[in-house]
Amino acid sequence: MDKIIRAITKDGMVKATAITSRDLTERARQIHKTLPVATAALGRTLAAASMMGSALKDGGASLTIQVRGGGPLGAIVVVSDNAGNVRGYVEHPAVDLPLRPDGKLDVGAAVGADGTLTVIKDLNMKDPYVGSVQLLGGEIAEDIAQYFVESEQIPTACALGVLVDRDQSVHCAGGYLIQLLPGAGEDVISRVEAGVYAAGAVTKLLAANDDPAAMLKTVLSDFEVEILEEAPVEYRCTCSRERVERALISLGKDELQQLLDEQGEADLTCQFCDRVHHFAAEDLKALIRAAAKK
Repeated sequence: MDKIIRAITKDGMVKATAITSRDLTERARQIHKTLPVATAALGRTLAAASMMGSALKDGGASLTIQVRGGGPLGAIVVVSDNAGNVRGYVEHPAVDLPLRPDGKLDVGAAVGADGTLTVIKDLNMKDPYVGSVQLLGGEIAEDIAQYFVESEQIPTACALGVLVDRDQSVHCAGGYLIQLLPGAGEDVISRVEAGVYAAGAVTKLLAANDDPAAMLKTVLSDFEVEILEEAPVEYRCTCSRERVERALISLGKDELQQLLDEQGEADLTCQFCDRVHHFAAEDLKALIRAAAKK
């Protein structure tokens, strides 16, 4: 079962979040039929959004990450609720690229580095908070760290990983966010950097032990780590027929009438879970009547 943990070092200088996300990444792969490099790019973004979304305190709050790097994968869009449950898609899931010279999936080339990473926080206020940064390399983790430094002025280390098996299923996935708290000096930064470097790749850590607490304690081996909370997370789509109906009504009666005249019915597919919502002619007529009353 996928889970997310929050932790703090006993000295109060570092806070950290870590996630194991194999199951939710595999669910996304099955829904969208992603090939390995798309699985890795989407899986990394899902893990990042889950960790960032779970930090939102408000019950109905949500966080969206949009990655548009100009590469063959096209846009990656992921949404997290405030519990860390996520849904997402990649525009071109069937993209296939040669492996990098080191044998790893070339996520950077697939995403592209000519574009932006945008974070949208909907905190149930009038306007959402939007922060955007130029992509550094399209590998996602360093771009997330750059977002925190530029948009939120929080020194951050981020590592994300997805290991795809020979049968294209997800073997392990997850990552961590480590952030310095006010008052952390150069010595703390050096110790964090040394721990991150010594721990190595996320996929190596998770393949050995898929417990996020164990991963954090390995990375922050020079600190006493206190686990504050642990919670399950999953791939969860919030689409419903009622939501789709509301979206259709918002088009207005003229556009709905045109849809009825030209097609006679409508099939709308959710981008996040590929569920098809079918509206027969009678359904569309009822929606036109509802739209006319608005």
